Amino acid sequence: MIDHISVGVSDLDRSARFYEALLKPLGLSRLVTRPATIGFGKTYPEFWINLRAGMKPVEPGSGTHICLRAKSIRQVDVFHAVALNAGGRSDGAPGLRPHDRVRYYAAFVIDPDGNRIEAVTFPKDDAG
Repeated sequence: MIDHISVGVSDLDRSARFYEALLKPLGLSRLVTRPATIGFGKTYPEFWINLRAGMKPVEPGSGTHICLRAKSIRQVDVFHAVALNAGGRSDGAPGLRPHDRVRYYAAFVIDPDGNRIEAVTFPKDDAG
């Protein structure tokens, strides 16, 4: 249903480094580079960062939340570790999150501009 998504960033170079590291464990790489936007994906750009000059950090609790699918628990773990090493903040360490309808494993991070990004996988067993 969703073809692509984009997030605003205040510093394109800083965010390009952050997202290149963050998205690599999920199999996405930089595919398009333009003066004010960069597109990441597997075969076509499905995740974009767009320069918004003068952008203030996203307000905590704004509701901004983007969830990306991982293939394994390991990918979620690497996603989280890479994000922290690249200047992001944790907003939920990797872990199993059982709910009434679905059991999933996820991690949440906040990028340098305050955007909340999640990686999720749906393991069949605890080995993932």
